[in-house]
Amino acid sequence: MWIQLLIAGIIILIVLVILGLFISIYNRFKTLLNGADAGLAQIKVALKKRLDMITQLVDTAKGYAEFEKGTMTEVTKMRSRVGQIKGAGEVSKLGNQSRKILDNIIAVVENYPELRSQENVKELMNAIQDVEGEIARHRYTYNNIIQEFNTKVDVVPSNVVAGLFHFEKLEYLEFDESEISKRPDTTW
Repeated sequence: MWIQLLIAGIIILIVLVILGLFISIYNRFKTLLNGADAGLAQIKVALKKRLDMITQLVDTAKGYAEFEKGTMTEVTKMRSRVGQIKGAGEVSKLGNQSRKILDNIIAVVENYPELRSQENVKELMNAIQDVEGEIARHRYTYNNIIQEFNTKVDVVPSNVVAGLFHFEKLEYLEFDESEISKRPDTTW
């Protein structure tokens, strides 16, 4: 009789340990998903800041250089899309597009020494450099979260939980090679 109770107790203990492990793994997946969502939201805020600064830079430089009307239209469209984008691919695409516009505007500003020397332009360029660093930090954090999530989807025993709850690998934020190698130079 006591042997049967001991066996039943051991079985209950094993089931509780497995259930605890299962719950722990599930909670970690949910924590990582929430972290990824928060990271993406932070990147979207930083992209919106970048677009605001592009607008300010274009407004400041208008007297010195003719900018295509399309530049401001495109920046305005991008800014309105920031809140609507959902996935990492869309964030990457918008980030790369806004970075290309910023690079073009910086090239124009660099061609006008009197514009570069204006205090508000210097301040804007320093602020842009800060936002670029912020975007890079948020992307790094986001991709680290995604790496952990994707690893958990692949490895035992968390892959069992991933399969049961249909957790699938998530997309990394892709970096445009020109964005990695080039940051705005504000050391004029």
